[in-house]
Amino acid sequence: MSAAPLNVLIVDDSAAIRSAFASIVREDPGLSLMGAAADPYEAAKMMRDTLPDVMLLDLELPKMDGLTFLRKIMSQRPLPVVVCSSHTESGSQAMIKALESGAAEVLAKPRFDSPEARREAAIRLGDALRAAVAARKGRKMRPDALSPGEKFTADVILPYREPVAVPQTAPLIAIGASTGGTEALREVLTALPADAPGIVIVQHMPEAFTGAFARRLDGLCQITVKEAETGDTVAPGLALIAPGNRHMVLRRVGRGYQVSLLDGPYVTRHRPSVDVLFRSTAQQAGANALGIILTGMGSDGAAGMLEMYQNGARTIAQDEATCVVYGMPREAFEMGGAERQLPLGAIPAQITSFTGATRPKHRDGAA
Repeated sequence: MSAAPLNVLIVDDSAAIRSAFASIVREDPGLSLMGAAADPYEAAKMMRDTLPDVMLLDLELPKMDGLTFLRKIMSQRPLPVVVCSSHTESGSQAMIKALESGAAEVLAKPRFDSPEARREAAIRLGDALRAAVAARKGRKMRPDALSPGEKFTADVILPYREPVAVPQTAPLIAIGASTGGTEALREVLTALPADAPGIVIVQHMPEAFTGAFARRLDGLCQITVKEAETGDTVAPGLALIAPGNRHMVLRRVGRGYQVSLLDGPYVTRHRPSVDVLFRSTAQQAGANALGIILTGMGSDGAAGMLEMYQNGARTIAQDEATCVVYGMPREAFEMGGAERQLPLGAIPAQITSFTGATRPKHRDGAA
């Protein structure tokens, strides 16, 4: 990837939001502010001579709504777009339509009411803009190209434990995904039969939007898909998706499992974090689990998948050819946690055939 900063065009009708976003972009050495527009017509004028590397687009705009503008961009001058939407039901539905219309990433309108909220907004905004460019233009983003900020491990949520034998329980599938994951999950989950093993999922997605995403999938799938709540039981034919802005962990209850939702800092730059889910799955399910890491930028899930493997789980990473962004799967495979890399279309069969694996707890070098 070129060392040149990414040129960002902000389109938002709120002067306060434009100013806040512009400040974040200016403070990030990997980004450069091309301009800030109050509506699509002003943005179009700015793009007459030069296109931005990436656009940050509000969906509630004057003169032309953001979704219509997005569709015009994708039909006439396709470029990487990150959409921003409100924490409302209509905003959630618009976010789903934006992803279907070609947006690479989605963000909720962030809060700037505290230093911590602003720090998290800067991390999420910077990473989303970079992920959009990687997804749309196929540019590989180095780990050090991510936006500045601390990177906590799963230790801040759940202490590490050495691998131990776990009693035989029901088979369990744990999945992590990020950029491109909404469509990857749709392809995987719609291919599963109604009696598929219980599934727990972390998809990097903003708060309030995971509910709309789960309902969309539930209407398409033979299995039931729902946004997880603390105390939900993992069951055959059910997929639980971690809500945005909450970490999800697995708890063993008898021969089955329940999930709990936790607050806490970003882990591997995300909340919910795949690493947190995978660590809890390693500790609670051991060899009864199958871990799957799908398309996404960064490294979230790689360390957790290694712990799953070391605790006896079977592990799969999506292959480069079928990934929108080959970041998280690559990190998982190179770290040694993923046994195999498979095309997306081959993953549903691995889920339906999984009954609880028996294999050595520690990798011996063989894939």
